[in-house]
Amino acid sequence: MSVPHQEAVRRRNLGAVLRYVHLRGATSRAELTSELGLNRSTIGALAAELTAVGLVHEGAPRASGRAGRPSPVVRTNAAGFSAYALTVEAGRLRAARIGLGGDILDSRTVARPSGNDLTATLTGLARELRPADGSVPLGCAVAVVGTDRDPALGETLGEALGLDHPAQVGNLADLAALAEHTRGAAVGVDDVIHLHGDDGISAGLIIGGRGFTGHNGIGAQAGHMVVNPDGHPCRCGHRGCWEAEISAAAGDRARAALWLGHGLANLVNILNPGAVVFGGTLAGLYRDGHDQVRGRLHASALPACRAGLRLSVALLGDDAPLIGAAELAFERLLSDPLNTAAA
Repeated sequence: MSVPHQEAVRRRNLGAVLRYVHLRGATSRAELTSELGLNRSTIGALAAELTAVGLVHEGAPRASGRAGRPSPVVRTNAAGFSAYALTVEAGRLRAARIGLGGDILDSRTVARPSGNDLTATLTGLARELRPADGSVPLGCAVAVVGTDRDPALGETLGEALGLDHPAQVGNLADLAALAEHTRGAAVGVDDVIHLHGDDGISAGLIIGGRGFTGHNGIGAQAGHMVVNPDGHPCRCGHRGCWEAEISAAAGDRARAALWLGHGLANLVNILNPGAVVFGGTLAGLYRDGHDQVRGRLHASALPACRAGLRLSVALLGDDAPLIGAAELAFERLLSDPLNTAAA
């Protein structure tokens, strides 16, 4: 193999090892060898390189009582490498510093300000989370509810936080879907719908194991799917949108759950997901009315489309958008660990 090709393979393998430990937690070299399809000496060399730059630590496993030499365990250095994760929700702003490995190390929540103070407030929240040793987290990502995004938000935040690149900005439901797919209720499922209730209803889609956002990043506005042409007026100017019908039935949880199931059946028929995860305010609605949701789904969705479908609330709860934002921010590191860590 040519030197450039060998380097590309090495970089890809380093990323695979770090990504596996980042998502799965402390992992033995033996498990990495088995799961990644690499030989023991290669795994040992890759783990040593990641250890040398401080991205991981290696240590002895707990005693197992088995004969033979135990396989060293690889753990991420969560304290040394972290990312800022922010959310812009209908009524609040949240900020967290999340360590490599996915643990929330520190967080803040404030009411969403009125006027033009959004970026300044987000910046202030993130600055409060700076590590005590003065180091700067590797990146920042913001999960924004709805479709209204300040195009300058990412660049302004990146500069204010001392990063060498803009903060990344994504749709809140999309990033919650990413979190549940990688760490939550939909791990191991390649086709997922995450339905999030906050400022209306939005959907995050994982299709074929990859996020789907549409050609301009605001796809899957499921709340504006018309389910009742002669129904209640919606803020978008139309009538009978899914979120408008659920909102109008808010005083009757059973009726609202039936509308939730009605729209869900449409999405299931179109997308044939393996799992649907309910987050935000929809988590409570599904818990209260799961019988109505499942009954309407069973009555309206094609049997072939709902066969084997898993329905659940978000395993990561309200933290799913924060964790998803951190995953977005960590992607540069996971794709090229050594160069990113050294930057």
